[in-house]
Order: sequence, then structure tokens, then C-alpha cells
Amino acid sequence: MIDIKILRENPELIKENIRKKFQNEKLVLVDNIKKLDDEWKKLKYKEDGLRKERNDISKKINLAKKSRDEKLAKELMKKAKEIPEEISKLEEKRKTMGADIENILRKIPNIMSSKVPLGKTDKENVVEKIYGKPKKFGFEIKNHEEIVENLGMADFASSSRVAGTGFYYIEGDFALMNQALIRFAIDFMVKKGFRYVETPLMLNEKIIDRVTDLNDKQQQIYLIKDYDAALIGTSEHSLIGRFVDVNLDSKNLPIKQTSYSMCFRKEIGSHGIDEKGLFRTHQFNKVEMIVICLPNESEKFFEELKKITIDIFRELELPVRVLKICSGDLGDLKREQVDIEVYSPRRKDYFEVGSCSNLGDAQARKLGISTRIKGERVIPHTLNNTALATSRALVAILENFQQKDGSVKIPKVLWKYMSGKKVLKKTSS
Repeated sequence: MIDIKILRENPELIKENIRKKFQNEKLVLVDNIKKLDDEWKKLKYKEDGLRKERNDISKKINLAKKSRDEKLAKELMKKAKEIPEEISKLEEKRKTMGADIENILRKIPNIMSSKVPLGKTDKENVVEKIYGKPKKFGFEIKNHEEIVENLGMADFASSSRVAGTGFYYIEGDFALMNQALIRFAIDFMVKKGFRYVETPLMLNEKIIDRVTDLNDKQQQIYLIKDYDAALIGTSEHSLIGRFVDVNLDSKNLPIKQTSYSMCFRKEIGSHGIDEKGLFRTHQFNKVEMIVICLPNESEKFFEELKKITIDIFRELELPVRVLKICSGDLGDLKREQVDIEVYSPRRKDYFEVGSCSNLGDAQARKLGISTRIKGERVIPHTLNNTALATSRALVAILENFQQKDGSVKIPKVLWKYMSGKKVLKKTSS
């Protein structure tokens, strides 16, 4: 949520940002807020005037009593009794108007970084950098679900029967490799100075409303009927939501936290190649990271978080690409975003394995998170990033480390978490 002070002082800046996101239908919202805000300020001015008048009358009453002018004192007291009711009416009207202003503010996109490339759709996202080269295969490449089913380590048919499309059973060494990825990512994050936190998997809907934008809530979040709650789509929601309406001590910033959780999302992938398997699922495992910092530090932490995910996938010996998200594809709460991608031999292209976002002060403002610097109230910046979503990482490993005989090499960095096992291969058990 943007700062209304910016809209008051420079509404054209807000409009230009909206145009860059190709959301011209929202331009009228700026004018609507401006009009409402002008009316709000008039009410506030009138309200403050009545309070001053009430104080002045109180002084006059005291003077009238001292001078024993009972008639004047009674007249003033009668008038003084009427003022609180007038103030109350103005307060109520101003409160309603303020809520209307905030609701409209939430629909206006965050001010983007100047580093965000202009573009209408994801087709205009820009490659920032590529790390490593795709492997060459001397045999026909299999897709990930075929590989793991042939190994007898995944059962997509049963999961579809008992839970529906978008779920899975995995077992044996493949399931253990899933846990190995989680342990590897957690250890990696802790070594980078992040505090490990385990969070609730369910949040009040009012927290979801304040930690996400409306589009994310509608497209991704599972709401729990008759319970006013939701399953988390990422532990970022719990990690950041924890600080709702908290005034943080600036001495404790930055806050750097990481968490492992199960995540739940309504979305499922496009029809075709990825409808079956692990690529897009309703339930998955993810190690997430968040930072809450002073405004002048968020650019630095954005680069730090981005590098962490790159390093994690490079440790897994996978070819990585960094993709800068363009203005039209950027979520409304976000100031800047890059996606971290890994090469898929099956697609002969890269696919997303993580997303790194700087939300500036928009998310913290929406959540009521603040701090004080030399007595002045400041809204900190928040950032989040996927360290590793295991389902995507498993797909990448299966495709990139598959062998001609159907086995799959295990990346060396995971061996110590797999009791020294170096290969996934079919067993009789």
C-alpha cells in the first residue's frame, strides 16, 4: 500500500507508475482518493476547530464562574454540551471516509524501482544473467514423472484418487531426497545468518488480507469455510504477518528469518506437459526467507537474497538463469522482482524455481509495521525470497541427472543427508 503523502504531494508520479504497469483503468482511483482526501482534511480541520472552541469555552466558563456571572456560565455550558456530539458525528464521518480511502489505496500498485524493465506481459521479462551450461545427453530424455514412476518412487494415480489432481505420493530414496533438500537449504540459510523459525500453517483471513494483494488471495489462497482463516501459500505470510501492528526497535533491524513449511495453493499449471507430476501442485514443501530492514538497506538485501538462491542451485550443480520481471508482470505489492530459473532438458528451456521480491514499504505499511529513527516514525522495507521449493528442485534434479539406465545421480552436496547414497535406482523393495 502506497503512502498517501506521496499521492498528496505528487499524484502524477503515482499515475505515471500506473501507466508503466499498463493498468490505465486505475488512473481514476488517484483522482478519487485526491477528492476524498480533500474532503477528509476539511472534516479534520472542522473537527480540530470544534475541539479548540470547546477548550476556549471551558476557559470562558471558568472565568464566568469566577466573576459570578451565572447567566453567562449557563449559556456557555449549554453550548459546551452540544460540541462533543458535533465532534462525534464528524469523527464517525471522517473514520468512514478514511476507510474508503484506505480501500482504494490498496488497489493502487506500489511504486516500482527504476531497475524494473517496461513490458506488458511475462513475454517481455528480461534475462539478467545465466550461470552454468546445460548438460548434453546421448540418449532420449525422459520427463520427470516417467523417471520417478519407473523407479517405483512416486504414485500419482493413487494421489489423484484420494486427493485429486495436484497432489502426490513419493517414497523410498526419492522421498528421502526431498527431506535432504530441506535440510540442505535450512543449513545453508542458517550459515548465512538467518534465524530459523517454524510458523503456523494457518492464518486469520484478516492477516492474509494485509500480507498479500487481492489477486494473490483470489488466485492462490485456500480459505477455510466458516472459520475465517486460510492455509498459507508460503511461510512468508506467517513470518511477516507475525509483526502486524508492531512498532519495531530500530536497533533490532534488520530481521533476517528463514522457515521450512508445507505450502498450499489453489493454482495448478497450464494444461499439457506439466499437468501430471510435481511441477505445479496444490501442496508442496518450501524453505523461505524474509528480511525486514531500514529503507536505505533494502536494495542491498535484495541482491543478497537473490545471490543466496543462485548459490543454492549452483551447489546442486544445476544451470541457473536470473529473469528480471517486467512492469506489467510485476505484482502490485512489489517494488522489484527477479525469478530464479533452472534449465529443463525436457523443455529445452528454463523454468522458475524461486522468486525474489523487494516490496519496499508497501507490505509493512499495509500490515501496520513501523519503527522509529531519532523519534520519527518510519515504515521499514520487507523482502522475501524462495530459498528452495523441493518439488521444483526434484524435477530439476530428475531431468538434469537422469542416466541412460533410468537411474538418477544425486547431487554431491546432498550425499551427507542421504547416508552416503549417490544414486537413485530401482530396488526390489
